[in-house]
Amino acid sequence: MKKALSRRTVLKGVQGMLALPLLDAMIPAMTALAQTPARPVRRLGFVFIPMGCDQARWTPEGKGALDKLSPILAPLEPVKDQLTVITNMELQNSYPGTHDTSNSGFLSAAYAKHTESSDYHLATTVDQIAAKQIGQETQLPSLELSMDLNPLAGVCNNGYACVYQNCLSWSSPTTPLPSEAHPRMVFERLFGEGGSLEERQAALRSRASLLDSFNDGITSLKGALGTADRARVDQYLDSIREVERRIERAEAAAADNSMPDLERPVGVPQAFGDHAELMFDLQLLAFQADITRVVTFQLTRELTNRTYPEIGVPDPHHPISHHGNDPEKLSKLARINTYHVLLFSDFLQKLKATPEGDGTLLDNTVYMYGSGIGNSSLHDHVNLPILVAGGAGTGMKGGQHIRYENGRSLGNLHLTLLDRVGVHLDRFGDSDGKVDDLFDSVAV
Repeated sequence: MKKALSRRTVLKGVQGMLALPLLDAMIPAMTALAQTPARPVRRLGFVFIPMGCDQARWTPEGKGALDKLSPILAPLEPVKDQLTVITNMELQNSYPGTHDTSNSGFLSAAYAKHTESSDYHLATTVDQIAAKQIGQETQLPSLELSMDLNPLAGVCNNGYACVYQNCLSWSSPTTPLPSEAHPRMVFERLFGEGGSLEERQAALRSRASLLDSFNDGITSLKGALGTADRARVDQYLDSIREVERRIERAEAAAADNSMPDLERPVGVPQAFGDHAELMFDLQLLAFQADITRVVTFQLTRELTNRTYPEIGVPDPHHPISHHGNDPEKLSKLARINTYHVLLFSDFLQKLKATPEGDGTLLDNTVYMYGSGIGNSSLHDHVNLPILVAGGAGTGMKGGQHIRYENGRSLGNLHLTLLDRVGVHLDRFGDSDGKVDDLFDSVAV
């Protein structure tokens, strides 16, 4: 008889505690914890991209069934059935129209107080409202990630305090949450013992891998599991080891790099795609082990001057975004947009390929992806590039293009997503309804 385990089972080692993925041994025979439409796993993710998009190449034709993806969204073909594109969403509270309010409005749908000082004021963001409801069930209520060094002090643009541009998540109207861009710090937060920077570095030097300290517990656990569960544990541990190796390679390469990127933390992969893939993989591991159920990820920040020579765009992103309808700039902007979507698609495909219960991680996850700016050349906040990806376990329909004839508040989508995780509010931001066509049944 296989061993019955609690969903909260962890392995204890010298360097910390290792959470485990969902195993068959954790699901009671009466299936009380089985994942069903009536009892979904409540898991939410948000990915922010800056400075809008080339709207002509982003927006699919027609509405209803998503028969053909647009050029920018083409990399999402393998997960098209789990995808909903929503056209004509807007952030009216983000005007007068800036990069700062694009970022601050994305998860809040709220007005940002115009200030250069520390008396900033926004609103509690959708991810943190969800985290307060479902975050108590996990080791980390939420996880805030980014790709760039994000200064939280000073004035960044148009007389707005830097926190508006650099913090997606706010746990209260006056409390912005900093994000972490360094994969090592995220890895140690998920799997390490914590402590000061010096203590963590000492622990790293004392072991070849974090998993070394769990060897005895892993051997004992696997001896008590069935064949399918042992394979699942092996896959999970292999994924952790591979992520750790990639982090170590990046740290080793940093020691020989005489020209560091001033926008990127020291010790992260030099290639943007490698860094982004690591940050996405860390999200996957956090979800797989149920360490958190709420993640925000600023894929790149507003006003970034990052270049993308690997896709034939050596020009800085921000100047390109002020395209003025110049065909060459629009083409380069579309290449950047497509590259970002490709990285997101690769992540969704990994979620889809990772078993969980009777389905996959993607079946039980909803991600919102998009920007707080529509036409970056105008700094407007209408016709935003927005899509939602998720699986059958969430009740999401997928394979569709919801196209509003007139603008609808992005707060409507946030209100809908909150319903999906069991948080029922009358309004969110400037919402005036819900996106009722997104799920088979909206409320949980």
